[in-house]
Amino acid sequence: MYSNGKNVAHSGQGRFVGNFIATLVFLAIFCAAIYALSFWTLENAWIPGLSCLALTVLAWAVPQHILGMSDRSPAKTASER
Repeated sequence: MYSNGKNVAHSGQGRFVGNFIATLVFLAIFCAAIYALSFWTLENAWIPGLSCLALTVLAWAVPQHILGMSDRSPAKTASER
């Protein structure tokens, strides 16, 4: 695959620091989602439950759908060859 006229063997090659920081940020968000469940009681289940759901969706959907753009448009990628 070519990007900016250069042969790119691996899409993540040379981006270790950025990938590591993104992993730490989204891992922290996921840990916060699990921590939100520690406030769960029978009288108060909605706020911790919804915050856990929102943080989990944020921690999984953002990296998968926004940061993972390698399969964003297969037709465009195939036509660039």
